[in-house]
Amino acid sequence: MHQLEHWDILLNNQVAKKDFIELLLKHRVDGELKEFNSKNGILFSDLAIEKFIEKEYQYDSVEAVPEAHRKLRTFSSGERKKEFLKYCIHQQPDFIILDNPLDHLDQDSRKNLVLQLEKLAKDIVFIQLINRHDDLLPFITNKRQITNNAFLLEPIKTKKSTFNIFSLNPIPKPIEPNNSETLNLIQMNNLSVSYNERPILNNINWTIKKGEFWQLIGPNGSGKSTILSLITGDNPKGYGQDLHLFGMKKGSGESIWEIKKNIGQYASSMIELFQKRQTIEQMILSGFFDSIGLYKIPTSLQQKKATEWLEFLNMTHLKKKSFLDLSLGQQRVIMIIRAVLKHPPLLILDEPTEGLDDENVELVTQLISQLALETDMAIVFVSHRIEKLLAPNVVFELTPSESGSIGKIRTL
Repeated sequence: MHQLEHWDILLNNQVAKKDFIELLLKHRVDGELKEFNSKNGILFSDLAIEKFIEKEYQYDSVEAVPEAHRKLRTFSSGERKKEFLKYCIHQQPDFIILDNPLDHLDQDSRKNLVLQLEKLAKDIVFIQLINRHDDLLPFITNKRQITNNAFLLEPIKTKKSTFNIFSLNPIPKPIEPNNSETLNLIQMNNLSVSYNERPILNNINWTIKKGEFWQLIGPNGSGKSTILSLITGDNPKGYGQDLHLFGMKKGSGESIWEIKKNIGQYASSMIELFQKRQTIEQMILSGFFDSIGLYKIPTSLQQKKATEWLEFLNMTHLKKKSFLDLSLGQQRVIMIIRAVLKHPPLLILDEPTEGLDDENVELVTQLISQLALETDMAIVFVSHRIEKLLAPNVVFELTPSESGSIGKIRTL
């Protein structure tokens, strides 16, 4: 039996991946992949899944899983990928482009998807496009990398680790020091949450203290987003429960702004809000005003502090460069700096390394490590991945059960 030839292609974040995918799907690729110009392909990606869900919603149809009479959006992230992959196979393409298929999946879902792909690889060709060395699939022998928009396939080079570029300068001090005496920033006692009688969280006990570095983990659908929304004060399910946020019991008359002033936050969705051509300097300065863009004239002291942060980042020469022209890693570094500008007691980082190549992961994780080392901010790092360059002190793990996810603390 003829063995199918699959491809693992490593791309850095400078490559216009969307354009490369279009060349593959429109039969215009050159070099080693030109054989695919006579074949029909289909794209398997998070964006393709989201577009499919929108189509189902718009036309009130059930296409991906008709036998179960369930729309794709009703499945967990891992199950969505499993079912959408079946849908792609059912279209009978000659090949499937896998665009970072393991992103946003918990460890068990990643293992299950890899096993599923290996089994399916006997019958259909895969071209996997990834950003991380760790995501290379072991059953694929053709491994290449693309480093620029000429889209030339090159042998994969050994991953090199760089020195910590942020250790050369001290982290700038805040303009106004936070003199809060509150040691327990977040305290949850026997906290439970249900939606439409469906239990999500079950008797959660979690205390986050000043200066601690936590990683929040748990399978897809285990309630991580729910627990974060309780911490930020956005979730009304916190009322009437034993939940204390920065020394105040939830529902004791505090305003949402009193809670949020104590929190710096990064999530990848935030970058989508900043689409105007602001400079790096303006993006950092906007953090003083908690605004999407800079619309007020900063004081000379605020400008001085922004300069100190640019010096810390070794980005002073880029201060007038457009934020939108930065690499993904540089954008996330600037967004994290914007979040910590006022040294809030708590910093929440929601999957800050997802979608980054190895070089940009080093950039972001080095910054997080330095913040953990030099400040007394508590950090909650949310990620399915265990990043080798990060060393959280302790892990809070959510484990699903029929009565809602339970929480377990693991010290590292």
